[in-house]
Amino acid sequence: MDPVERLYLDAMMEDPGVPARSLRPQLLAGARARRRPAAPTAPWAEPYAGRVAAMDALLASAEDDDWSRVIVEGWTLQELVAHLAAKDGLLAASVGAPVLGPPMGATDSLGRTGDVQAYERARSPEQTRRDWRAQADALCRHLADLPPTTPATLDGMEVPVRDQILARCLETWIHTADAAQTARIRLPDPVADHIRPTADLCARLLPWTMLLSGLDGSGRTLRLTLTGDGGGEWQVPLGVEDAGPGTPDAHITADVVAFCFLLGGRGDPAEFPAELAGDLSLARDVLTTAPALSGP
Repeated sequence: MDPVERLYLDAMMEDPGVPARSLRPQLLAGARARRRPAAPTAPWAEPYAGRVAAMDALLASAEDDDWSRVIVEGWTLQELVAHLAAKDGLLAASVGAPVLGPPMGATDSLGRTGDVQAYERARSPEQTRRDWRAQADALCRHLADLPPTTPATLDGMEVPVRDQILARCLETWIHTADAAQTARIRLPDPVADHIRPTADLCARLLPWTMLLSGLDGSGRTLRLTLTGDGGGEWQVPLGVEDAGPGTPDAHITADVVAFCFLLGGRGDPAEFPAELAGDLSLARDVLTTAPALSGP
């Protein structure tokens, strides 16, 4: 089975540890009846395509009270989905893919989110779901013909499109988890082949999260060991202009999923479960600043 299709189907699985009353039978029945596989895309964009499919599975049979429930940032589920569509549309605009929804006005994430949310409030939740999925699928199809090194800019940050789409993967993954937690539904993690490149992005962001927080890690190196499916070990130079890693000054060992979510702004760095060694002050600084690039 294709790993993207498998991820989508895994999102249908009922966890026996979740109370039956917390998972409406209509959710599973309706979602199974209306499964939509992820859009075809480049192999390096499949982690994002898989998370889109998983989120769509969660939304497939949401009822009226689900859509009006506040999920995060004071946003209802419908507004959260509109936010995802807004940011996907901004990335689409950057690489020449179709941009759906209202005419492009604001070109920053918060401004575009406000525009798309205002547009979607006049539409039904199901229309919002379809609009978001159509935008995500249009982006996926466009990426199939792009080199992964194509420059792409979002909120003033220009990086290769491969990194931008991994960032979109991480945000979609986190907001899917936000919505699932509110609905008291437990969804499985992505497949290991999708977690690994997302974790790699998170590791490479650490010099930037430190710098954005006012700390310069130049000349220092972190050994990062992430456990669990999709994990691995990284030697991370902590200066944004460092030519490469040196002898590790500090060592952090943590769960790979928890680490990705920390970078995505979920969890308290002070209470983050990790084993630290070497320069403990440096290791704590890395964890404390890790969420610096996270946003709504």
